[in-house]
Amino acid sequence: MSLDLIESARLVLSGWTMEQVDDLLRLHGNPDVSRYLKADGSPWDRAKCEARVALWLDNFAGHRMGKLRVRRKSDGILVGRAGFGLHGERGEPEIGYAMFPEYHGNGYATEAASALRDWIFRETDWMYFLGFADVRNAPSLAVLTKIGMVRTHVGELDGQQTQCHIMHKGQLSA
Repeated sequence: MSLDLIESARLVLSGWTMEQVDDLLRLHGNPDVSRYLKADGSPWDRAKCEARVALWLDNFAGHRMGKLRVRRKSDGILVGRAGFGLHGERGEPEIGYAMFPEYHGNGYATEAASALRDWIFRETDWMYFLGFADVRNAPSLAVLTKIGMVRTHVGELDGQQTQCHIMHKGQLSA
């Protein structure tokens, strides 16, 4: 399976194109989606969405990492995005996800994150990945726990109080 197409029971994760920036703007332009992404919680504008898609395309080309479109298999509807960013100076993989509010509560974030967890340990040499969530974002924190990540500490990241997590490859068989 290639990075630009990961499948789970109900979902297909695929790469972005610059022609799909409007989809990202619809997702991250929504205040309910963006509120926990940065300290100010401001919705993303078109320029930021264009920059993110360009970054993800570059990350795919250079590192086989990036955020992916998350669509339902049953009807092809875009339900959100999920994937790995490159965190810090060492470019450590950091899992992230965001779903449209109308699809919250369906288990899509957990299913996508589980598929990504399995993919990174099967298809790359990484022995761990990181996860971060605003301490007020209980649903996102629950996803990180459900996929087996371990809480490490609370710290400030991008101006917000963030619960940090890690998952090591050996945890899957433990």
